[in-house]
Amino acid sequence: MQTKQNKNSLIWFRNNLRTHDNASIVNAINESEQVIAIFCFDPRQYNISPYGFKKTEKFRAQFLIETITDLKTQLAKLNIQLFIYFDYTESCISKLNNTFNFDAIYFQKEWTQEEVDITNKVINIFPESIKIRETYNQFLFHPEDINIDVENIPQVFTNFRKKVEKYSKVRPETETISAERDNFNIKNNTKIPTLKDLGFSEFETHPNSAFPCKGGETEAIKRLQNYFFETKKLGFYKKTRNGLIGTDFSSKFSSWLANGSLSAKRIYWEVKRFEKEHVKNQSTYWLIFELIWRDYFKYISMKHGNQIFKLEGILKKDYDWSVNKNKINNWINGTTGEPFVDANMIEIKKTGWMSNRGRQNVASYFAKELELDWRIGASYFESLLIDYDVHSNYGNWMYVAGVGNDPRDRKFNVKLQAERYDTNGKYQRLWLQDTLF
Repeated sequence: MQTKQNKNSLIWFRNNLRTHDNASIVNAINESEQVIAIFCFDPRQYNISPYGFKKTEKFRAQFLIETITDLKTQLAKLNIQLFIYFDYTESCISKLNNTFNFDAIYFQKEWTQEEVDITNKVINIFPESIKIRETYNQFLFHPEDINIDVENIPQVFTNFRKKVEKYSKVRPETETISAERDNFNIKNNTKIPTLKDLGFSEFETHPNSAFPCKGGETEAIKRLQNYFFETKKLGFYKKTRNGLIGTDFSSKFSSWLANGSLSAKRIYWEVKRFEKEHVKNQSTYWLIFELIWRDYFKYISMKHGNQIFKLEGILKKDYDWSVNKNKINNWINGTTGEPFVDANMIEIKKTGWMSNRGRQNVASYFAKELELDWRIGASYFESLLIDYDVHSNYGNWMYVAGVGNDPRDRKFNVKLQAERYDTNGKYQRLWLQDTLF
């Protein structure tokens, strides 16, 4: 039997909250005698942002609680204990290290500023002798495989897409393995915080929510199987993806992708299986196309760093932006007087969800019609959206505000969009007549 190089190792879970296709788990188990894991509900994620919104509101908090509940169960099947805290990440890891004296720590590599700051705080806990193992595990196309230096990532998506489609391959999923040693004699009294612990009241999912789904890897895989193989809705995805009402007009994978409870590679390889077993068409391609967009925004944030959070964006364009409080509040509360915008804003306020079509329209209206500082809108989305992802959120907001990756700097005609995508006004009536809070 091969001697493991580490006695005690820690897996620090961040936005990779799954056991399938998880390099940190596999590396830790292969290289360590004993493996334990940690997840921290970091209070910094529940603070008020500089724009006046809680960084994480109740909808995503609930989804995260469900995700961690499932992760704990799935890790137990691999003989790995998950320690869960509601405290600053570096404090929790430091306390755990005092007990276990780790030889190595494994985690997913992140590069946006807040995540890097916490990474540095964690690394500073340990002596230089500790093994730090960071891995990229959130991409469809791994950074080592795209054949483009980060500083040369194209400014236009189409150029990026054509290059990766032609020259790159999607890696197979990392195979899930189990720890040999049963670690359940370790004392672990930690508990998953409740919504109340995180500062929220309990709530019921709105009956009209287009995303009534639960968090966690188990639910994610169940959704994938249903959308692909039970209902075969994948075969019609391109035709229905601009829908506004109901659970099945789009895949709804984004929330699980955002916190890493579903792997982009798992989706990709299941699309390929669907194409073999059922049909290969524009719809199956289009789902992969959307995953490439997701990758693209990650590479854009990697290339441009903090510039994605700045008013002038990556194009460094100078517009005359406003911070008019009345206009901002009318947009937030769905009282702008523009019915399609208002219906979408009421939906997000009451459910933590909005369709892709809705997001493009309300963001364009905010930035181009009201001429408001687009970062305020982006911060509001960050707070409310269940599927908030820093790269996609800020990438998309820059795009519609004319300071990102759209060379055409377009403005959405909200009235025409409503006529096209809500022809009979059913969606607008659903939310504008709704009085439930």
